[in-house]
Amino acid sequence: MAASADISNSALSRPATELRIVLIGGRFNDLSSGKSSAGNIILGHNVFDTSRRTAQSEARQQEVLGRRLTVVDTPGWWWYYSREDTPKLDQIEIQKSVHLCPPGPHVFLLVIPVGLYFFNLIKLSLKEHLELFKADVFSHTIVLFTAVHPCSDETIKSEIRRSPFLQWILQQCGNRKHVLNISNREDRDQVKMLLEKIEAMIKQNRGRHCSVDESDGNALRERLKDLVKKASKRFDEVQKQRRNLKLQIKGGKVPPNHLRILMIGGSFAGKSSAGNIILGKTAFGVNESVGRKTTGSEISHSVVEGRRLTVVDSPGWFYIHTLQDTSEMDKMEIENSVNLCPPGPHAVLLVITLIINIDASYLKSIQEHMSLFREEIWKHTLVLFTYGDWLGVKTVEEHIESDEGLQWIVNKCGNRYHVLNNKGHSDKTQVKELIEKIEEMWAGNEDPHYEVDLDRAAQIEAKMEAADKEARRLKEINETQSRVLKEVYEAERDPVTDIRIVLVGQKCSGKSSAGNRILFKEKFNRTFDRAWLEKNYEDQRTSATCEKHEGDFDGVKVSVVETPGWFSDPTPPDWIKDEVLHSVSMFSPGPHVFLLVVPIFRAFTQKDLKALVEVLMPLTERVWRHCMVLFTWGDWLNGLPVENYIVREGKELQELLEKCGNRYHVLSSFDYDDPVQVKELFQKIINMVKQNKGCFTTEGKRKKFQFFPRQEKQRILTEEEWNRREQELMERMMKALAKEPEKPTVPSVEVAESKDHFYIPDMSGDVSSEYGSISEIRNQRAHNNVAEWLAKTVRQSEISSGIGSICSSVSYMEKHDEDLQ
Repeated sequence: MAASADISNSALSRPATELRIVLIGGRFNDLSSGKSSAGNIILGHNVFDTSRRTAQSEARQQEVLGRRLTVVDTPGWWWYYSREDTPKLDQIEIQKSVHLCPPGPHVFLLVIPVGLYFFNLIKLSLKEHLELFKADVFSHTIVLFTAVHPCSDETIKSEIRRSPFLQWILQQCGNRKHVLNISNREDRDQVKMLLEKIEAMIKQNRGRHCSVDESDGNALRERLKDLVKKASKRFDEVQKQRRNLKLQIKGGKVPPNHLRILMIGGSFAGKSSAGNIILGKTAFGVNESVGRKTTGSEISHSVVEGRRLTVVDSPGWFYIHTLQDTSEMDKMEIENSVNLCPPGPHAVLLVITLIINIDASYLKSIQEHMSLFREEIWKHTLVLFTYGDWLGVKTVEEHIESDEGLQWIVNKCGNRYHVLNNKGHSDKTQVKELIEKIEEMWAGNEDPHYEVDLDRAAQIEAKMEAADKEARRLKEINETQSRVLKEVYEAERDPVTDIRIVLVGQKCSGKSSAGNRILFKEKFNRTFDRAWLEKNYEDQRTSATCEKHEGDFDGVKVSVVETPGWFSDPTPPDWIKDEVLHSVSMFSPGPHVFLLVVPIFRAFTQKDLKALVEVLMPLTERVWRHCMVLFTWGDWLNGLPVENYIVREGKELQELLEKCGNRYHVLSSFDYDDPVQVKELFQKIINMVKQNKGCFTTEGKRKKFQFFPRQEKQRILTEEEWNRREQELMERMMKALAKEPEKPTVPSVEVAESKDHFYIPDMSGDVSSEYGSISEIRNQRAHNNVAEWLAKTVRQSEISSGIGSICSSVSYMEKHDEDLQ
């Protein structure tokens, strides 16, 4: 937080006759905070437009209950965005707000809707956005809870008890809060109570208000004037350019009756929704409640405005990934997208959302992914801005001129762009104008379309077919192995007493989220630290250490330790290795499994493989018999088998799986109330422990053997005994393999997440935090489902395990461990 601003003093011997109020707050998906409605309630009139998003700060004045009020409404930021993700124009308008009520506001009302779940990302986002004011905002802030129904004090207290974030923010604000029912405009008592609380805070602050620097306000006003001037110039240039192109069409250059359109862009841009709006039908799947990610390129057709349209929707890359960070599967699908509309697209719509800042990472991501195509593609590209409602009263040209990255992209596309309101499906004029712009672009190009490279298309097709075939084979092998393990160990009936898990992986790989999924509780901090993309990050050991949390599933104790993550560059420091080694000692006698966390949404490279091998090296080669790859971001697959990702990603990932005995599992990022994925994971862990005859431990063998008489030890470790048991194991395996393949009783994990459902998923961090974000009811239902499964299925059936008892003895594992060393 920036240093406190200078404070103006004025003695307060009676209630203030003038109050200056600034409304601030964020948005969460389609849920706004209710700032504009709150402003209208306070002033007693509809002075702020609630039918559209607040895109610029606005001040209104009114006499209210004997006081002269100035209320400033401000643009809201996304609650889970960092400040660098918030569009520059929004940042400027937020900063401007305090200069609309000189000499400065008496109070900031931090507007939070009742019922909104908060987590650590929101805490970080709030702190960063408040820094825009360059003042000690918290000492002048009251938390204003907005409700659309009557809300009791007990309801608010219950929400605060459940949310460490709310506890934190109230602590920062001196526990100042008020509840406003924005649906009840007739209740003026709630406004009177709010004004009294504001006056009490001012008195507590000895009459001081947040003083603002007048020169800063002048600079902001000049910057906005300059933006408007440049925006007007760009608009005029575009109109002139369009007039000239229309003359060519009127002069006889007739556009084709069949237009082929390719849609490309980063994740979360709204490509699928835009494609549906253009075609006038639901051609590309978009599920607003669960979401759907476009995994493979899809094609659809329609007749719009007298034109036959072919639209190809392509997979998006993660919005700030470099080309190297993008998985091979996604790169191949993106490159192949142009081949679906031969001989090539007339128009490439580069889809960019208006709700995010085009910073250096985002710009670089677009530049590198466009390099998958030849340079000529830019001549046929038009920028399609989605989420046009975000502009409010602002023009798209102002938005462009406020962002240097956008200026580069738009200029690279020959100053061609269009705005689409994803919510305005009934507005046919926006599609009509888009088609006109595509036809104008066609008229201005020497080449009628971007030409498909037929040789390259054939290479990609052959490569994809071979990969799909290999993926099916790998999937069959994995399913067969699972059936074999079930057959081999069906006779073991020892009870399950606990399951002990260690999570290992890079920062932002999804470790914390996976730990929460496994426990069905929000225990581990989830955060998204974009610094993991930095290639020259200077390693400095922080307070990050191993973090342990436990859960109980009907008497079965599940313990999870998350080890600190490392940045993708440089290689993991030695202290990370020490922490991974330390994780073993946090269990007794040791962990059952090390889950090596690999996010599906990004590439797995030789560097990533080397890093995992290095951090596990202090545990010796024996550790690999206790490792399993845990793929996170399973939603990215959109129902595709994970084997498709494994095969296409290449030899590094396949080598990691080989070291882990081909053991792997997939977890989605969002289906927290789905117990199936956790059940399957527990089953795989149990099978692995049976196969290993125990858990991993770093204890010396001498200490272990002292519990057994010499004669017993010799009897256990005789080669004859080992060979006999190994032979029995192989006989059972052959019988299982000889059986007809049966359909799995539990379907393969199929999860989906939309790039249209704009939400930056929470990925793992390594600093403990306190927050709550998941519906407790859904969580408890899923938790109970897994508990019932462990109690009734695992303990009492043929797939029950001896985790509890085997790990406390030596058994045959010692001999096997010696052979592996």
